[in-house]
Amino acid sequence: MCSFLVGYVQVLFLGAFAGLTILLGMPLAVIQKVSLKKKGFLNAFATGILIFLIVDVLSHAWTTTANAATGAFAGTAPLWVAVVDLAAMFGGIGIGLLGLTWYGRRYMRASSPPAAVTRSPEIGSGSSGRSRQELQLIQQVDAYRLSMMIAIGIGAHNFSEGLAIGQSYASGAIGLALILIIGFAAHNTTEGFGIAAPLSGLAKRPSNRFLLTAGLVGGGPTFVGTVLGSLWASPIAYIFFLALAGGALVYVTMLMYNSGRRQITNDILMLGFFVGITAGFLTDLIVTLGSA
Repeated sequence: MCSFLVGYVQVLFLGAFAGLTILLGMPLAVIQKVSLKKKGFLNAFATGILIFLIVDVLSHAWTTTANAATGAFAGTAPLWVAVVDLAAMFGGIGIGLLGLTWYGRRYMRASSPPAAVTRSPEIGSGSSGRSRQELQLIQQVDAYRLSMMIAIGIGAHNFSEGLAIGQSYASGAIGLALILIIGFAAHNTTEGFGIAAPLSGLAKRPSNRFLLTAGLVGGGPTFVGTVLGSLWASPIAYIFFLALAGGALVYVTMLMYNSGRRQITNDILMLGFFVGITAGFLTDLIVTLGSA
């Protein structure tokens, strides 16, 4: 009994570690003297990571869902399981995508410059100086909100990763659980870049409190998922949270793309996408090779 408790506590601790390595990528946000070209590349790199995550989470969710539908069609599995899995798949995507759309419409209205900024150029030098300050404030507020939205989307993804760790442990595959922890820990480091990228180059350095909060929002769900997955295994919940993460990541990826294409040329943008996608696949390869 004692050894079981020690092993369980160790898995939970390592699950938390796997999620909080996301904080290793957050120092990117404190870089202030960054040219527009370099910042655009960093945003494109982060977007590439998000594109990989979309492919990764939705492919895993769809594989499980399609297997259930195939089994029901062949008569080897109950029809209701396939129906519920499909509902979890499309419901999760809808909630993740449309939920953040609602959030963005309600809480990101600061994207529109105030009247003082859009007045005619006849304003005196003092007012124009004030306008520049207001524009900087708008950019800062939007960067913080975009960063937090990315953290929420990544957090939903990491919750599903925690479920995989916990369910591997619950099934007795402790070796697989440890391999997953190592792989996810390396993978989550790159996700920290995705959260921090919108904050790089701001006139005012992001506070340590905000960086820690965003890191916990993005990485903390790995620990929560590990706890729940070790106690309760549910394929339906697994599909739903993967789909939820995928829908959320689609939304924030489009925001990152719209921001990036205004900062840099298409060549640099695509190069950043390529580097980010490659980084995502290479870190994921650690998990695949370890669990083979």
